[in-house]
Formats: sequence, structure tokens, C-alpha cells
Amino acid sequence: MNLLKTVIITGALLGTLPSAAQDSAVATPFKTVKDIDAWNEKNRNWQRWGPQDQLGALNLITPAKRKEALRLVREGVSVSLAHPLETQKAEDVPYPLDHDMIMTGASPDSMYSADSLAIGFHGFSHTHLDALCHVFDHGKMYNGYDQKLVTEKGCSTLSVSALKDGILTRGVLIDMPAFQGVPYLEPGTAIHAKDLEAWEKKTKVRVSSGDAVIVRTGRWARRSAVGPWDVSKQSAGLHASTADWFKKRGVALVATDTGLDVLPSGVEGSPLPLHVMLINALGVHIIDNADPEALSKAAAERKRHDFFLVIAPLNVEGGTGSPANPLAVF
Repeated sequence: MNLLKTVIITGALLGTLPSAAQDSAVATPFKTVKDIDAWNEKNRNWQRWGPQDQLGALNLITPAKRKEALRLVREGVSVSLAHPLETQKAEDVPYPLDHDMIMTGASPDSMYSADSLAIGFHGFSHTHLDALCHVFDHGKMYNGYDQKLVTEKGCSTLSVSALKDGILTRGVLIDMPAFQGVPYLEPGTAIHAKDLEAWEKKTKVRVSSGDAVIVRTGRWARRSAVGPWDVSKQSAGLHASTADWFKKRGVALVATDTGLDVLPSGVEGSPLPLHVMLINALGVHIIDNADPEALSKAAAERKRHDFFLVIAPLNVEGGTGSPANPLAVF
């Protein structure tokens, strides 16, 4: 099925895909995996920050950028962007959190409570950060590192432990349902660069170098309204063509409330093209399954859509990522 047919059929089934998004999707050059490969070859950030670089686009968060972002804190109010870790299986939770109580208050002699946690956090269920060793492309990771450097012992390079000092920068919320006047986007709705720019024009907040961009599709609002669905097969998200926009703006990190890419992606042979383009080619870290519902309300109340963002991933040596609790501070 070609891209034009995919877009038309998806719009007919869902009845909510904006015509502007249809036009943009049809016009895009990103139709096959060869288009993705060509873009990556032309736009890679490999070697940009040296052959031993471990941070990728986070290098754009300079000390000056952090100090500038700190000036956005005016009220001292913080808002979490983490969805509660799911403990029950569901259509969108194949691997729930394993939470076992080791010590409880059941006995009168109990002096402590204690528990153990086990989680497979990658996928479409839990709020997590992807390390740069997470995505392979043609046998390579970001910066040209060989994928064989990831073994059963973990990632010997580009691990999440490279981020142990945390990520502190300006965050910008791009709230697509609020822009369209709907509670949530329907699965399959693609977000394009012109949609991101239209939000900027409305809010008068421009994304700049070193920023973290949080894109809300309303995934969790829809789940609350209609129940869980298989997000890995159909979800609103960013179209592959937005990679150009993120590179030109110098974005350091992208967070969404889904798995980043619109699904289906519309790119033949590449189910998650934007994951490859951002993580592998550009070295842009990603947060999947964030929960910006509270942030959406806090930003609307204040009529402020930029804020100080703090992310402190777990310091897991060799880790491919980490569960995350990003905090927006107004």
C-alpha cells in the first residue's frame, strides 16, 4: 500500500485526520527506508563533537543555556511528566512493573517496609529515556560506534550513565490537541513541522538551540476516555519529516506521550524512522510515554509554555536507557 492510500484510508477510518496533515504527509519525500538512509547520510551529527563523544545533541545544553533556563523559574512550582508505572497487563502494557513487597507492616514486630522492583521499560508503556546506544542502523550506533560494542554485559559506550550529571535546560511544550481544540489526537494522526511552527506562532514561544521539546498528543487523555489500545500498531505521533526541523532548531531532547513516531509511520520498510533519525543520526535523546497532562493544564493556566526542565536518569553503567520522572519547573 503506497503512502497516499495509507493516508486516505487512515483518515477515512478515523474521521479526524486534519486535511492539512494529509496534504503535508502526501507531499513529504520520506516514503521508503532509502529516503531515511539518504537523509541520515546527509545530516548526521557524527564527529560533530569529536570521535569520543557520548552526549550527542545534549552538548548544545551549555552552561549559559542552563543559566538562561533557570531564569524561567518564577514561582517554584514543579510538575511531573511521568506516567505512573503500570503494574497490570493491558493492551498497551505487555510488560508491567513487577512490584514485590519484601517486608510489610503485617506483623506487630515489623520495624521496616521494603520492596523490590523489576521493569522492562522500553516500549510503549512506561515513561523512559532512550540512551544513544539503544538504536542500531546498518551495524552502527550514534557517532559511528559499532553495534557489537553492546554485549550481554551492556553498552560499553553511549550508555545512559553518560547522563549521570542530569539534563537541565529550557523545556517547551507543544500541545497539539489544545491547538486543534480537541481533547486528544486520534491514533494515526501525523504531526508535521508546519504544525509545530503553527503552535509556536500561536504561543509566541520559539524553540531554540539546546531546548527540550515536549509534544503532547493526548494519548493518556484518550486512554482515560476510551480505554487502552495497542499503541505499538496505531498512535498519533511525529512524522519522519520533522527530523529536519529538530536539526535546524538544534533541539537537544524530544519527549512525547507516545513512542515518538506516528504509527503506522507511512515509510515503507521503516516502522520507527524518527527513532533512527534522531537517536542514531543526530544524537538526540528521546523520552517515550511521558505524561504531559498535568503540564498541559499548568501551562494553560499560566499562559506559559516554556519552563525549566530537569531530568535525572538512573546511573546504570551499561544501561540502554532509564525509567524517568522529568520535572517542569515554573
